[in-house]
Amino acid sequence: MNKKIIIHKKGVFIILLFFGFNNLVQSQQSNDFWNHVRFGGGIGLGFGDGFFSGTLAPSAIYEFNETVALGLGLNGTINNRKGFYKSTIYGGSLIGLMNVIPVLQFSAEFEELRVNRKYDASLNLQDDNYWSPALFLGLGYRNGNVTFGIRYDVLYDDERSIYADPWMPFVRFYF
Repeated sequence: MNKKIIIHKKGVFIILLFFGFNNLVQSQQSNDFWNHVRFGGGIGLGFGDGFFSGTLAPSAIYEFNETVALGLGLNGTINNRKGFYKSTIYGGSLIGLMNVIPVLQFSAEFEELRVNRKYDASLNLQDDNYWSPALFLGLGYRNGNVTFGIRYDVLYDDERSIYADPWMPFVRFYF
């Protein structure tokens, strides 16, 4: 009977040791997780004769290693063209980054934006409310936390895309 109690105590000790080790590993992994997260995004402001545009686009990426990172982004934009239209645009994106060599970065980003455009009543145009998808493939020069480059929207549609052109330069910051 004493052998059974000793074996039982060893089993309980092993189980407690396993759970303690498992909690320690999970604690280290969760702390390590935030060491791989980078925050960034963009702010845009445009204005001219009767026109205003403001954009706020925060994003975050997780760097799996020195070569690959994946992330999420949000986008909110307000446009106003006096006597023509007002629009709000909001949505999100998924981004993948690949650094083939430290200074050369390839990117793929799928963006889905909701466009709500209200035209001035005097124009007698129907308001627009629709989703605008974009799939950007890009190439950039990376120096530290900053990447300069060009991207192309392979889903570009002359009539529905919110961007003026499928080719767009970009500057990307992550800290």
